[in-house]
Amino acid sequence: MVALKNHSEAERRRRERINAHLDTLRGLVPPNGKMDKATLLAEVIRQVKELKTNAIEASKGFLIPTDADEVKVEPYNDEEAGDADFLYKASICCEYRPELMSDLRQALDALPLKMLKAEISTLGGRLKNVIVFTSCKEGNAEASQTLANDVQQALNSVLEKASPSPEYSPRTTLPNKRQRISFLDSSSSSSREL
Repeated sequence: MVALKNHSEAERRRRERINAHLDTLRGLVPPNGKMDKATLLAEVIRQVKELKTNAIEASKGFLIPTDADEVKVEPYNDEEAGDADFLYKASICCEYRPELMSDLRQALDALPLKMLKAEISTLGGRLKNVIVFTSCKEGNAEASQTLANDVQQALNSVLEKASPSPEYSPRTTLPNKRQRISFLDSSSSSSREL
């Protein structure tokens, strides 16, 4: 009898807690009359996705680390560079770790590139590093494209090194962030100043 009473009391507290959370969610959406729980949750999820999209759009052009591990290499146009024919902008976004900067330097020093600009930012344990580079050697578009591919591979190797293999990582750690890797061609690039 005591166990049944304890169970019903615990169930009542659980329902009160859930209803309090639902009331909080109802306060976050515009009033639409009486909404059932499924409709309320669907509306909250829609609004969160919309806010996330708006935040991503608002942060474009700013050097803000995202929550996804990412490597990008894309053609870059810069009037300040003058006679540099083939400029590229490369970026890497990942979790910060103490040896990350030395790994980046080691990977990029092995390539025949001339770094023209570098920027870095951190936020909440995440890091974003952006470099603008050109080839050290005189070359054509094909040689520059090869260099861009080499930079892409070098940054990917740094990113992979940052992601511990699941067989060696303890089970108590959170799963790795999703990885997003892209290489953009000149027809889809933008010439936005950082």
